[in-house]
Amino acid sequence: MTGASRVRAWAPGRVNLVGDHTDYTGGLALPLAVDLGTEVLGRRGGSRVVVRSDEEAGVAEIDLEIEDPSSVDPPWARYVAAVVAELRPVSGLRGAVRTTLPLGAGLASSAALEVALALAVGFDGSARDLALLCQRAEHAATGVPTGVMDQLTSAAGVAGHALLLDCARLAVDPVRLPDDIEVVVIHSGERRGLARTAYARRRTECEAAEARVGPLARADRSEVEALDDPVLRRRARHVVTENARVTALATALASGDGLSAGAVLAASHASLRDDFEVSTPALDALVARLTATPGVLGARLTGAGFGGCVVALTEPGVPIDGWHVQASDGASVAAFR
Repeated sequence: MTGASRVRAWAPGRVNLVGDHTDYTGGLALPLAVDLGTEVLGRRGGSRVVVRSDEEAGVAEIDLEIEDPSSVDPPWARYVAAVVAELRPVSGLRGAVRTTLPLGAGLASSAALEVALALAVGFDGSARDLALLCQRAEHAATGVPTGVMDQLTSAAGVAGHALLLDCARLAVDPVRLPDDIEVVVIHSGERRGLARTAYARRRTECEAAEARVGPLARADRSEVEALDDPVLRRRARHVVTENARVTALATALASGDGLSAGAVLAASHASLRDDFEVSTPALDALVARLTATPGVLGARLTGAGFGGCVVALTEPGVPIDGWHVQASDGASVAAFR
């Protein structure tokens, strides 16, 4: 590949402050892109994308005309194959993938890989279009019908801000984080992959509720409480109340009201645990321990649940063993000789 251009693409992971299992119903979320992320470094050229990972075994060797990403091995290479299948780049890439994100922790490591790889092989467009392309790639790679929050946050992050997302309109409104509130992410010790969880079933349950009451993003509490199926009632109640909590947390952060912000996180975790049933004993115990820690304003599971991480809002300097993350800019790419 003499003369091939060298590229470095980077995309951040995300932590979601509130608004889980709302994006695929067109609702609201309040995530932030973090200063942990994934880098793809290599040279463009040739007719294949060939990349190695510092974290995963095997090599992703993908023809540019790949038709079935789900058949590729090793499993992590399916994300690479799916991005190639969606983007259809004009030339290949040979390089390496490096990440500072913990894998299987609910911090959107797969979205960061998708976004960084798309940029590395030549995507050129808006953050919105990048997010939608990478969401389609996620679906093709895993078969899990995820929402667009992860990819949109990774593509459109703003330093020092959370992002108020309207997932129906794909609107992004930055919300500045107060200087006297820190965001800490703590791993529960439970690694999870969504394809092995009840994530798809939860989405199906939300769709069944919507068939009865209409879009949950516009439903009110009285409508969902009238559902006669107790499971659908709980799922819909979580989505409707979680959308309200997103608005409440954005207001609390904008006004610097840490106590109210912490209360929102506590209510969200209870709803994810009881109404949506995606928490685990390990996540519940970690949230309880953090909530009892002086200086912690509030804590909740973050991401889809079923394991992974907890996010806490704290006063400055609280000694918690975890990632004290900063709100980062979104995806970027550089080309050099």
